[in-house]
Amino acid sequence: MSTSAIKRVGTHNGSFHCDEALGCFLLRLTNKFSDAHIVRTRDPEVLDTLDAVLDVGGVYEPKKDRYDHHQKGFTEVFGYGFTTKLSSAGLVYKHFGKEIIARELQVDESHPDVERLYLAIYRSFMEAIDAVDNGINQYDTDQPPRYVNNTHLSSRVGRLNLDWTEPDQSSEKENEAFDRAMALTGSEFLDSVRFHAKSWLPARSVVISCLKDRFQVDPSGEILYLDKFCPWKLHLFELEQEMEISPPIKYVLYQDERSKGWRVQAVSIAPDKFESRKALPTMWRGLRDQELSKETGIPGCVFVHMSGFIGGNKTCDGALEMAKAALKL
Repeated sequence: MSTSAIKRVGTHNGSFHCDEALGCFLLRLTNKFSDAHIVRTRDPEVLDTLDAVLDVGGVYEPKKDRYDHHQKGFTEVFGYGFTTKLSSAGLVYKHFGKEIIARELQVDESHPDVERLYLAIYRSFMEAIDAVDNGINQYDTDQPPRYVNNTHLSSRVGRLNLDWTEPDQSSEKENEAFDRAMALTGSEFLDSVRFHAKSWLPARSVVISCLKDRFQVDPSGEILYLDKFCPWKLHLFELEQEMEISPPIKYVLYQDERSKGWRVQAVSIAPDKFESRKALPTMWRGLRDQELSKETGIPGCVFVHMSGFIGGNKTCDGALEMAKAALKL
């Protein structure tokens, strides 16, 4: 390929954030901007000459591949019921996400799995990046957070910026740091795509089948039995709505592949909440083994977590009995 054929993608220089690092990485995954050269500048004359610009320039115009979100009046969201204002990464994903996913899966964009993964990856990965960059709190509350979380992707990208104590503050060193940020965000994005494609999506059919069989497990219909563990949580909440499941599932049973014991897990009130719809009984919590079996009257008990969100039994029948007893308490 000749140098003249290589596309040039622009973003701002100086301190960088997660959104433009990921946005640049995503653009380079597309056919149009494959392996594009990244130009970091705020010079409007230079930006005007580039094939695509994101997170700088004050323009959102996808037909011209301009993807800034800082300008007054910008209110673009992802759609599909999501209301979080988009960052530059979210804008790129909105317009190119299906193509990127289809290329990774090596299927056509019209394949039904592409649409489902497109939405799932926005929900589980991209939306948080949009929210953090736009300063949107995760919870609607005036209360201060109970703890500080500086381990999320946006924080880790921020720490890749040149430290003020670094003697070499040149643009070359800054661009090297930005390259590391692109690599970090890109690897985590691709990990998310691959997990959702290879693990999360196949689990959907498993959860559907188990939901259909729930009354065979217990007449209440409130216990879900998984004959093989799979990522079930988000599927459960979505499918309960789609299938109009009532009453909602309270407990999920599955085998721990490592210990070969069985788990009874209380379903949370929402995918991102710790509070359970119906936690395991208070009098069971913190007990183990024989002491727990004596309290429950159920043989083979192993433990119940102090919060009541999960417990264990040596056998499937024992775990089922724990779930059935918990429903009545």
